[in-house]
Amino acid sequence: MEKEIVIVLDFGGQYNQLIARRVRENHVYCEIYSYKVDIEEIKKKNPKGIILTGGPNSAYEADSPSYTKELFELGIPVLGICYGAQLMMHLLGGTVTKADVREYGKTEVLVDKKDSKFFKDIDDHTICWMSHFDYIKTPAPGFEITAHTADCPVAAVENTEKNLYACQFHPEVLHSVQGKEMLANFVFQVCHCKGDWKMDEFAANTIRSLREKIGDGKVLCALSGGVDSSVAAVLLSKAVGSQLTCVFVDHGLLRKDEGDQVEEVFGPKGNYELNFIRVNAQERFYEKLAGVSEPEKKRKIIGEEFIRVFEEEAKKIGRVDYLVQGTIYPDVVESGLGGESNVIKSHHNVGGLPDYVDFKEIVEPLRDLFKDEVRKVGLELGLPEYLVNRQPFPGPGLGIRIIGEVTAEKVKMVQEADAIYREEIAKAGVDQSLGQYFAALTNMRSVGVMGDERTYDYAVALRAVNTVDFMTAESAQIPWEVLQKVTSRIVNEVNHVNRVVYDLTGKPPGTIELE
Repeated sequence: MEKEIVIVLDFGGQYNQLIARRVRENHVYCEIYSYKVDIEEIKKKNPKGIILTGGPNSAYEADSPSYTKELFELGIPVLGICYGAQLMMHLLGGTVTKADVREYGKTEVLVDKKDSKFFKDIDDHTICWMSHFDYIKTPAPGFEITAHTADCPVAAVENTEKNLYACQFHPEVLHSVQGKEMLANFVFQVCHCKGDWKMDEFAANTIRSLREKIGDGKVLCALSGGVDSSVAAVLLSKAVGSQLTCVFVDHGLLRKDEGDQVEEVFGPKGNYELNFIRVNAQERFYEKLAGVSEPEKKRKIIGEEFIRVFEEEAKKIGRVDYLVQGTIYPDVVESGLGGESNVIKSHHNVGGLPDYVDFKEIVEPLRDLFKDEVRKVGLELGLPEYLVNRQPFPGPGLGIRIIGEVTAEKVKMVQEADAIYREEIAKAGVDQSLGQYFAALTNMRSVGVMGDERTYDYAVALRAVNTVDFMTAESAQIPWEVLQKVTSRIVNEVNHVNRVVYDLTGKPPGTIELE
């Protein structure tokens, strides 16, 4: 049976990966392509629908990203979102121009066409997320206006005869109250998808494709013990068995006692049939990071040193053809490799790789999945729930949770503070409701008083966010008494810390990690 697919054409917007995720939530497989992809490639995929994403440009400018008008003549339903909507109108004869009033944030959208397939079961007045300087002044011929706002006369349009739909707002973000339902309407009411794609099929298909790709090759897996690398390791184990060697690099930037915990789970005494090697390289990483404060430079140093360690281990093992990494979608898009998005930050397993890597090829079986999808795959593979639901931890580790220069002393401080924070969050029973939470060490020092003595020590920043997809996040409301207890313990139990602050920044404008 041929798999249904919806294609997303990426024009470089901020939320592009979320669109694919929302489609997949409806059990419809989705792939993302740059707007530079040839239309013949799209035809070969025979998609059930196509979605044009947002983007930072103006559709009417000559050098802005564009696409051939043939796309709208294939008989395939197309949905344009924000820039995608403006581009559709511009290419098909409508008018797009600079808006008199910029709309940004939660905006009331008034539905004008109650029987629109796109707005099926949507409230007459609904809150959606707007973010645009330009607006559609005049719809293209054959299109009718289906929604508007107080400042935007064309919030949505459609041409039902050609199955072309467009909306100025972003239905993919959580701030659009009924956005998920709108995208589901496009997928099912307009594209007539069945919705029969499931994560267990992803696991089975991935194992099969890995087996075919690798053949009798030797594989080295970068195992951190986190959710992503653990799921990647099990996928490879099921695909190639003893051809796989998992190398765990303890770079001295892990959470408290985590190195021993990883070895306990995956090492010789664990429950998994993996060739497991632990490399204790703490001092090596500390030396490389000495005197370095700039976040991107730290990431690249850690990433390159990771690869150098793997190369050395590979030489000890003998022939190694493939390096496996637990890269996931948010890593890709934030590194500027997910279509046309700008670089937000490099990840050691994506944008931070050195130019020369001594392996035939890098394999990233989870590259197209979001964090929650990776967890689902983990459960399908039989990984224990406590491991699958483990707190996310970045590849560069505490190196990016220490603002400024990294030293062994600072690592100890943030490890202790983070352990206290996680312990008290778990005791309070609020850990399962949080997307991610951790302590970071700022480079800010301030005056304090402890006992009868004046101190001049560091401030720890506590971070906790609610998120589903890790592409957007809101700061979590931790009970005040919990924060007070955590603060008291950190200040009293962690040397050289005399102040604790709580980070209330969402994503955007911030990132979940501090660096």
